[in-house]
Amino acid sequence: MSFMDHLGELRIRIVRSLIALLVGLAISFPFAPRVIEFLSGPVKATGNKLVFITPTEAFWTQMKVALICGLFLASPGILWQVWRFVAPGLFAHEKKYAAPFVIIGSLLFIGGGAFALLIIVPLALPVLLGFGGPDLIPLLSIGSYFDFILKFTLAFGAIFEVPLAITLASRMGLVTPKILAKNRKYAVFGSVIAAAILTPTGDAFNMALMAGPLVVLYEIGIVAARLFGRRRPAPAVAEETPA
Repeated sequence: MSFMDHLGELRIRIVRSLIALLVGLAISFPFAPRVIEFLSGPVKATGNKLVFITPTEAFWTQMKVALICGLFLASPGILWQVWRFVAPGLFAHEKKYAAPFVIIGSLLFIGGGAFALLIIVPLALPVLLGFGGPDLIPLLSIGSYFDFILKFTLAFGAIFEVPLAITLASRMGLVTPKILAKNRKYAVFGSVIAAAILTPTGDAFNMALMAGPLVVLYEIGIVAARLFGRRRPAPAVAEETPA
């Protein structure tokens, strides 16, 4: 395919991914108030309440929550479009991994979001509110709070795809387990930089909460690349000529 053909194919995959996202948004929107009530649990556990300070803040927060929920619902369809875009670069026998790629990728993305919501946010929120001390009263707006947790959710959903991305790159022959292991120190450094960029608050505690799992996922990716990466063909052995 020419460069323009690749751009045309990319446009098709993006449009279809957006359609899947809109379908997910339509399904999740009626359930957004229940999701908001559930996600407000960590704030209530600290003895605080959420407020909204503009007339439209509660509405737009509900739209954001519905959009993110729709993204998680649409993740199988979006990953399928990703697979269709990269599949031409694979061998015929490697294209049979389409279903595992979509299923595992969706589970990893959803698992990353669940990890952020059920473990990271409940751990991080009391620590962050504790910096205010006894003299400062936290007044959390619903918009800022949900921006905080939704960014965490998306970031962890994305970084949980690291093992799958490494395995796919290995199947395509772009990287090898040996190269990945050799550049481990650069991966650790990159994990810290990525955590500093992706962490909404930017403090060291939350950076560590994100950088730690990212390093672990990189190591899991190396193991997965060794197990499922492309095997190099064994060198041919020349037959000896009889004397």
